[in-house]
Amino acid sequence: MELEQIEALFRRESGDYVFARWGRPLAPVVFGVQDETLSVVKGAIEAVCQLAGHLTAETDPELGSNFMWFFFSDWAELLAVPDLDRLVPDLGPLVERLQAAQANQYRVFRFDEAGAIKACFVFLRMDAHLSGVPAETLALSQVVQSFLLWSDMAFRDRSPLAVAGETTVLRPDIAALIRAAYDPAMPVAAQDAAHALRLSARVGQVS
Repeated sequence: MELEQIEALFRRESGDYVFARWGRPLAPVVFGVQDETLSVVKGAIEAVCQLAGHLTAETDPELGSNFMWFFFSDWAELLAVPDLDRLVPDLGPLVERLQAAQANQYRVFRFDEAGAIKACFVFLRMDAHLSGVPAETLALSQVVQSFLLWSDMAFRDRSPLAVAGETTVLRPDIAALIRAAYDPAMPVAAQDAAHALRLSARVGQVS
């Protein structure tokens, strides 16, 4: 992966370079699915954590659960979730915007004082499109997109996943980038494009 490609994955449509990774173990909880899908989601989380050398936990000492997944059929259902408006600021206006856009997915991140990700909320409205995506593919895609604060344009034209035979897998270049981003010597957050240079050097070492 070339330096320009790495930088583009964290340069937002506004032109700002913004990077963040998780600064604490992931304590996931999943709502709205059967046990079979729950195991698929947790398996995807564990796989990407293992790739990155990151940890999972049963609970987060501050939030209880810091990686919340919601599967539902209508955005309005979120308004009935107890205390969700305390975790997600301006939930009402957000739901209105997502309804108007006919969106089928959205992620909300929260950050700690160092700029690291401390929580992520994954919202999936299971419309005809998402319902047709295999659970393994959907889970892995969402975990990857939640594991770093990617640019809002990062995967518009190309998925972070690839098909190998009959199996959907994480693209090798994205896997190498995630490993590099979670190198203990790298910062948990950055807003200077020089950070992409450091990533590029490490991607060459781990790919």
